[in-house]
Amino acid sequence: MKSFGIGLIGTGYMGKCHALAWNAVAPTFGDVARPRLVHLGEVNETVAIRKAAELGFARASGDWRAVVADPEVDVVSITTPNEFHAEMAIAALDAGKHVWCEKPMATSEADARAMLEAARRSGKVAALGYNYIQNPAIRHLKALLDEGAIGAVSHVRLEMDEDFMADGGAPFGWKSDRRSGYGALDDFAVHPLSLLTTLLGPVARVVSDMAKPFAERPLTDGGSRAVETHDIANVLFRLASGVSGSLLVNRSAWGRKGRIALQIFGSEGSILYDQERMNELQLYRVEGPMAGQGFRTILTGTAHPPYERFVPAPGHGLGFNDLKVIEARELIRRIEDGKAHLVEFEAGFGIEKTVHAMARSFETGGWVDIEP
Repeated sequence: MKSFGIGLIGTGYMGKCHALAWNAVAPTFGDVARPRLVHLGEVNETVAIRKAAELGFARASGDWRAVVADPEVDVVSITTPNEFHAEMAIAALDAGKHVWCEKPMATSEADARAMLEAARRSGKVAALGYNYIQNPAIRHLKALLDEGAIGAVSHVRLEMDEDFMADGGAPFGWKSDRRSGYGALDDFAVHPLSLLTTLLGPVARVVSDMAKPFAERPLTDGGSRAVETHDIANVLFRLASGVSGSLLVNRSAWGRKGRIALQIFGSEGSILYDQERMNELQLYRVEGPMAGQGFRTILTGTAHPPYERFVPAPGHGLGFNDLKVIEARELIRRIEDGKAHLVEFEAGFGIEKTVHAMARSFETGGWVDIEP
């Protein structure tokens, strides 16, 4: 087992999450070498030095390019705001580094395509931070679908709601700036899309609508600025398999904290999942007397790998950061032997095309086909 040198660009919430995952992956799984936390980059050198000490990195720089150029860095974690992903990922790949980049790939389809081309050109592993697919509950859901537990799937509904943009009096921030992307679609809807495509395959057609609950937001130094992104989106879609579905997302939904509601309906049953109750599934099977039929709860435990690597008792539950540790292990396995459960740039670009097709549908007012 090789110990990989890690570079980290960005130290916000997701930067810390990546650092925690790199620190925890070896003791949690025991089948990968402990990564070496080599170089941390931030826009401010003082902040970089402080964060490097907190998170355990050997070196710190106020320029992300120094991380990419460091010969001891094998893998670069990119956890910056969306608009910077493309330049950083392409530079890292061109420098011969593996890349672990947070979602979405980029703020434009052209930039996402350039990232994909850089990954193909480099031959390096390039993965995206879709850690929800790592959940033991989602892995079990996939196994249920593959074994035909609910028969032929006919329809799927997804909802994602949070309330971090619900306060209309909160000041204008980068998530309201068009440079960050469309809004709820690419900052947000990509997560349920990662579940959808992992479980049921790619999307073929979409029609969508988007909305702004607030026309403007106040500026911290006085005045206001027009909101340039859409915090709400509603989408109808058709999968390549022919399955119909809907996707509804809202970043301004008071009371919702981390909800991804997934409903899959089949000819012989249904499966329900909610990210706010991420350690359980609801399974309905058409079997036995009608009077005794109903949804039953499957609570994850040691029978649902890799849950057992974290805790030996069922029902105690895993969390968001634990899924990131699983993702880090999958990335190491992918680099070492080519086998892993990840959303790499190839599949990730499919998600990007879907998001941009949704945006085009909103602009044109009609259905948009997505090229395979």
